[in-house]
Amino acid sequence: MSNPSRLTITDVQVFPTSFPVAPEDSVTLGVGRTVKRDAVILKVSTDAGITGWGETHHGRAPGAVAKIVDSILKPIALGGDAHDVVGLWKKMYDRQLISHGLGAATCIGWSGLDMALWDIRAKAAGVPLYRLLGGASRAIPAYAGGISLGYQDPGSLVDETRMHLAAGYRAVKLRAGDTVKNDVARITAVRRAFGDDLVILTDANTGYDVAKARAALPHFDALNVGWLEEPFAPHDHHSYKLAAGLGRTPLAAGENHYTRFEFQHVLETGAVTILQPDLSKTGGITEALRIAHLASTWKLPIHPHTSMTGLNMAATIHFLCAIDNGGYFEADVSRKNRFRDQMVSSPYEVDAEGCVRPREAPGIGVEMDEAFLAAHPLIDGPAYV
Repeated sequence: MSNPSRLTITDVQVFPTSFPVAPEDSVTLGVGRTVKRDAVILKVSTDAGITGWGETHHGRAPGAVAKIVDSILKPIALGGDAHDVVGLWKKMYDRQLISHGLGAATCIGWSGLDMALWDIRAKAAGVPLYRLLGGASRAIPAYAGGISLGYQDPGSLVDETRMHLAAGYRAVKLRAGDTVKNDVARITAVRRAFGDDLVILTDANTGYDVAKARAALPHFDALNVGWLEEPFAPHDHHSYKLAAGLGRTPLAAGENHYTRFEFQHVLETGAVTILQPDLSKTGGITEALRIAHLASTWKLPIHPHTSMTGLNMAATIHFLCAIDNGGYFEADVSRKNRFRDQMVSSPYEVDAEGCVRPREAPGIGVEMDEAFLAAHPLIDGPAYV
């Protein structure tokens, strides 16, 4: 006898997608100047006719990530029960992640698949994702982030910040990782323009070494910077430990850490106190929940990184509504992001208090335009130069 509660996975479709960034819309930050944007979108189908959508991070190699999903991870998922997110995660872990497999690529690839499974499960239950995750709709504070507020002259940065504040934001994230002098000049200009009530966060995109951190952190302390994100490479635990004693500004990291096992190491090192897993990179919603619960035992907050498309953005808000140590939502304020504005229906709005709320439709709550995927095929080459 068939199990009426089972949702058998019948297909996994993978769509690597790109669009070019015009020079006037390009942003320069620690990883380079943007010339295109990439994403990998997954569509998971079931025998009940319920489909789910997920975002897998491009990993700077969207074609390769898509190939890994299609050739390695899809066979693991096919025939499985979409409800069995824990069992399927364990199957992926046993068959690919822990022995001879591509670690980060496997986590990135599985992340979008796992997200699509949660979308299916919530749709099957007829509830928005946050309810299935055990949460409730509530206002989540947002900061203006994404690929924006980059290396530019201080006056231009003040003008861009003013625009985001007019849209309702009470917090912004500025790019660091340039020269310490330039970083401090930009932060100082924004602080002077808008006063002490504005929350200023910073992201160095791994552009510092310990010497630069030593020079920058006293200035960041004086400017009341909320955190310094990714000053170093994610595996450089020693530098994080050294820098943690150089000032009061908290260190943040996590968008390039994969699985709860890596976050366990981060927690034990003790230097990073702002944790930023990305649902489209770290192993999906299933693993991000484990990371959040692990962090809660250390009384540390989760401020997720949100990546490229409206799928991950909307899913992240649901996730933040379902954990007890959730912090900021990273709102993407980059100019002309087609993955946010055209590929899906609106993933969020920012209210006058600078907060967002989850979508109320069943599942992740956004509608996918499949014609967009056909019209925006993969563009080979680097996204940053």
